[in-house]
Amino acid sequence: MKTFEYEILSFPMDRKTGLIEMQATLNAKGQIGWDVVSVSSSEYANIGHTAFLKREIVGQTS
Repeated sequence: MKTFEYEILSFPMDRKTGLIEMQATLNAKGQIGWDVVSVSSSEYANIGHTAFLKREIVGQTS
């Protein structure tokens, strides 16, 4: 059976470069095997986003 690990990242959108930084961070995580499974935005505009990532744990059996 496949097993996974998870990571949660928060991205404040208080700078003009917020989305560019978010994209760069998620691309870097993707290069090391992380996959974005969901993104949640704040109820209030431009406060921020939270990204939920997962990646398979290779070589571990349950």
